[in-house]
Amino acid sequence: MIRILACTAILAAALPAAAFDLQGHRGARGLAPENTLPAFATALSLGVTTLELDVGLSADGQLVVSHDPLLQPHLARKDGAWIAAPGPAIWHSRIADLQAFDVGRLDPSSRYARGFPDQIPVDGTRLPLLQDVFALVRKAGNADVRFNIETKLSPLKPDETASPEQMAVALVDAVRAAGLERRATIQSFDWRSLKEAARLAPDIPRACLTIEGTSFDNVQRGRPDASPWLAGLDADDFPQTPALVQAAGCGIWSPFHRNVTAELVATAHARNLAVVPWTVNDPDDMNRLLDLKVDGLISDYPDRLRAVLQARGLPLPAPSPVRP
Repeated sequence: MIRILACTAILAAALPAAAFDLQGHRGARGLAPENTLPAFATALSLGVTTLELDVGLSADGQLVVSHDPLLQPHLARKDGAWIAAPGPAIWHSRIADLQAFDVGRLDPSSRYARGFPDQIPVDGTRLPLLQDVFALVRKAGNADVRFNIETKLSPLKPDETASPEQMAVALVDAVRAAGLERRATIQSFDWRSLKEAARLAPDIPRACLTIEGTSFDNVQRGRPDASPWLAGLDADDFPQTPALVQAAGCGIWSPFHRNVTAELVATAHARNLAVVPWTVNDPDDMNRLLDLKVDGLISDYPDRLRAVLQARGLPLPAPSPVRP
């Protein structure tokens, strides 16, 4: 039987008993333009436990829903033309300027677009604010769905974004203003923002994101110096990544799905951590991870994940049909 999220006390209070955390990645990136109101409406209409999304802070202090600190050529158009190079940076732009870009369709000539052949474009879509996502959920009448909000920061590119402190203050304030402390999680690869969020709002759950790969490794085990991503912790001081996550004060460990093993899941559960891997799109991978008793999965295709859960006889979150 799937281990419930009771291993994280705050999440257990927010989710029904025996709930599995079905998260729509960037809303439903495989089905609709990522991190947009159409994507979140798609996820809500299918039925998810959690909306996963990314935020950056604009020059005028607004939380903008976007995965990348800079607008990307495969995603953004202005005056009908795809932008030629990354930019502008959200942190250096005002909302009025960012609203000039259309993010409702992937450039069909891009390699990125070829990875999402089922994504249905919605021309005229603009970058939403975090408060717009909250409003959409209210419009849907859904009083249960959670928000897993990732701070998009990098210690390697500090000039591209707000500081971890600025980001944490803005996000905590937004969650509190919306009265969503019990329905929000703050996650990040850059644990500096999680450390600051813990200081400001220890009641809001935090998820430590990790990846240990060749192209990106925020853990950096076995290197001479501590990883700049881990807020002063050194992975080599801990026997396994779950112990590192626990030391960081996170109740949720969210690893890259290919880094997950049965031993690590068992170790995480023994340390009272929920395990929610990302980004899992293949049904075979979903079933493998479910067999390991993970507590949730983050997927670009919540429809596929629902089908897998249904086939295993697991309860599903109710749909909340809504249009942006």
